[in-house]
Amino acid sequence: MGSIKVTGLCKAFGIEELFNDVSFEIKRGERVGFVGANGAGKSTLMKCLLNKVEYDKGTVSMEPVDTIGYVEQQADMSSDYTLYDELKTAFEDVLALAAAKEAMEAEIKENHSEEKLEAYGRLVERFENAGGYDFESRIRRTAFGLGFTQEDLAKQVANFSGGQKTRVCLAKALLRQPDFLLLDEPTNHLDVGMIEWLEGFLQNYAGGVLIISHDRFFLDRVANRIFEIENKTVTAYEGNYTYYMKVREQRRAAQLSAYEKQQEHIKKTEEYIRKYKAGIKSKQARGRQSQLNRLERIVKPADTAAFNYFAFNPTGECAQRVAEFEDVAYNFPDSHKNLFDHVNVLIRKGDGVAVVGPNGAGKTTFLRLLIGELEASQGRIKLGSRVKIGYFSQQHEGLHMERTVLEEMEYEYGLSEEQSRRYLGAFLFHGDEVLRLIGSLSGGEQSRLAFLKLMLTGANFLVLDEPTNHLDIPAKEAVEEALSTFPGTYITVSHDRYFLDKVANCVLEIADGRLQEYNGNYSYYREKKAEEAQELAELEAEAKAAAEAEKAKAKAEAVKLSDRAKTAGKAAEAKAEKKVEKNNPFRGMSEAKRTETIQRTEAEIAMAEAELKMLEMEMNDPVIQADPEKSMEIAQAYSDKEAEIQAKYEKWEQLSDL
Repeated sequence: MGSIKVTGLCKAFGIEELFNDVSFEIKRGERVGFVGANGAGKSTLMKCLLNKVEYDKGTVSMEPVDTIGYVEQQADMSSDYTLYDELKTAFEDVLALAAAKEAMEAEIKENHSEEKLEAYGRLVERFENAGGYDFESRIRRTAFGLGFTQEDLAKQVANFSGGQKTRVCLAKALLRQPDFLLLDEPTNHLDVGMIEWLEGFLQNYAGGVLIISHDRFFLDRVANRIFEIENKTVTAYEGNYTYYMKVREQRRAAQLSAYEKQQEHIKKTEEYIRKYKAGIKSKQARGRQSQLNRLERIVKPADTAAFNYFAFNPTGECAQRVAEFEDVAYNFPDSHKNLFDHVNVLIRKGDGVAVVGPNGAGKTTFLRLLIGELEASQGRIKLGSRVKIGYFSQQHEGLHMERTVLEEMEYEYGLSEEQSRRYLGAFLFHGDEVLRLIGSLSGGEQSRLAFLKLMLTGANFLVLDEPTNHLDIPAKEAVEEALSTFPGTYITVSHDRYFLDKVANCVLEIADGRLQEYNGNYSYYREKKAEEAQELAELEAEAKAAAEAEKAKAKAEAVKLSDRAKTAGKAAEAKAEKKVEKNNPFRGMSEAKRTETIQRTEAEIAMAEAELKMLEMEMNDPVIQADPEKSMEIAQAYSDKEAEIQAKYEKWEQLSDL
C-alpha cells in the first residue's frame, strides 16, 4: 500500500486562482490536519483528490488497489433504509460471502465430497478475513460511539437531522477502514464524548488520514502533520497543531527578517546606482544594477488575520455574586422526569465559566434558565445587583439582514465610520467587506458580527451559546482575544475544547441530571475526570479481585469433592465403555457408509464451531454485555450450540471406534 501523491496541482474559478502548483504526499500511517482560512480552498482541493472537482493542471496519483473513504460536511441521504440497514451497506462484499457460505452449507448436506469441503473451508477463511463474524458488532460499536442508540438503529435514515446524517456517513466511512480517510470537518455535530471516541479511533488507525478541521484541540490530539493552505499554496509542517503554530511563527519571523534585510540592501544598492550611474563609477553602478536584476526577491510574509486590541465599552459595576442557582430543578412541561435536579452553583464577578456535557444533557436549557427565558420547576435563580446580561444565541436574532455591516455599527451605536471600521477590523472585517449586506454574509461572518455587537452593549455578564460555531481558526482566535480583554463575567456553552482552555477558569459539567463544578480550565477538568475514572477502575478491580478469590476458593472445594469421586468412578467408567461399545448404534454399518458419515459429521462440526466462535465474539462485545436481555439470549444460544457440538463429537467418536 502506497500513498496519495499530488504534483503541481492548480485550480481556478474563472479568473480567480484558488491554488497554484500545489505538491504534497500523504502516506499510510500519517494523520494530516488541513488548515486555512474559510474560502482558502481546502474543501475544493480535497474534492480534487477524489476527482469530484476537475483541476486545471497537475496530477493526483495513488495505487490502484488502495481504497478511499470520504466524509463531506453536508451529507445528502434520502434512503428509506433503517440506520442498521444503511450501515450494513458498507459490508456488501461480506454479505455476499455470507450468502455464498449459506448456499454451500446447504449443498454440503447433500454432497459432502472432499472437493466441496475444501471449497467450503476456503470460503469460510475469506469470510472470516473479511470480518464476517464480527461486522455486526462493529456496526453497533461504531454507531454507539457516534452517539446513536439501540432505538436509532431501527429508524429510517431519511428522517434524521442533517447532523445525524453526517454522522451516518462518518460511521460508514470508518466501518470499512479504507487505506485513506478524507474527512471534511468531521467533528461538526459531535459532542465532546463522540469527538473523544473519534480521536481514539483515528489515533490507532493504520491508514492515511487527511482532515479538514477548525477544531484545534482535535488536531492537537490526532494530527502528526499539518498542511496549511495560504497565498494559493500548501506548506507542510511536521507535528501537531501546537507544534505547527510554533514553527510557523518562527518561519514567519525568519522570513520577515530576511525580507527586511534584503529590502535594506536593495534600497542602499539603488541609492548607489542613482548616485554614480553618470559619474566616474558608472561601470560599478551598471554592475550593481545587473546584480539587482538577477536578485531573487524574498516575498514578504502575508499579514495574518488577527485580533487588534482595543478597549471595549466600559461595563457597569455589579455585585460580587453575579448569579446563583439554589437547589434548582427543571423538567419540560410534557415530561415528568427532571432534566436535572438539586443544582447549586455560584458565579462570581470576573469568572469565565465553561458549561460542558453530552448532547441533550441540558446545557442550553441551563443558559435559558439563567437569562430568564425558562422558569425553574423548583428552586431559585438569583442575579446580583446591577448585573446586565448580554446573550449570544446561535440564531443571531439581533442582526438586521437588510443593512450593510458598516451601517449596523453606525446605526446601532452612533459610531463614526472611523470608529466602526476600527471595531470591525478587530473582528476581521476589512476594506470593502464592511459594505456587504449582512444577509449575504456566511454563518461564520454573521457570528463574528453578532459577537462584536454583544461586546459593545455594555453588558457586564455575557451568556454565550456556542460562540465559535461556523468560525475558522483566525476568527476563533479573535473571539478568544476579545474575551481575554473583557472586563466583566461570562459563561459559555461550547464543544470547542481549545477555546475553553483559553477562556475558562471554571468548568461546570452537566451529566445524568447533576452538575459538578471544577475550578480550572478544560485541561484541568480532563485531568480530574481521568483521576476519577482511575479511582473508579481501581475500586472495580478490587471488587473483581475479591470475587475471583471467592470463586477460586469455591473451585478448590469442588476439586476436593471431584477427587473423591474419581476413584469411585473409574470402575464405573470402564463398565460404561464396554456397554457403549456393545450398544453402539452404528455397529454393522458398512465401511463405505461409515466413512461417508464420518466426513459429513466432521463438516457439521466445523460449521457448528464457526457459529460458536461468532457467538463467543458477540458475548465479549461490550455493547452486548451492556444489554442484559440480548446478553442472556446469546448466552442461551451459546449453551445450546455447545451441547450440539458435544453431541456431534460423541457421534464421531462412536463412528471412529468401530
